[in-house]
Amino acid sequence: MSDKAKQSDPERITVIAREFTPAALEFHRRHMGDRGYTVEGPIGQNQFLLLEGMGAPKELFDGTPMYAVTFVKRKD
Repeated sequence: MSDKAKQSDPERITVIAREFTPAALEFHRRHMGDRGYTVEGPIGQNQFLLLEGMGAPKELFDGTPMYAVTFVKRKD
C-alpha cells in the first residue's frame, strides 16, 4: 500500500458484528496490522444508540447488543 493511501486512512475504525468471531477476525481479514492499526481494548457487546440533535436517542439494531471492535491508527 502506498504512503499516500496509508495517510488517508481514518484514525479510528469501528466494526460492528452480530457475533464475536467475525469481529475478532476482521483485523486479519482487512490486514489492519499492515495498514498501521492496533486493536483498542477488548471486543465486547454494546448497545448502540443514535442521537440526532437534543432529542431522545434512537436504538440501533432494534436494541440488540452487538459486538464492537475499534482499530486505532498507530502513531509511528
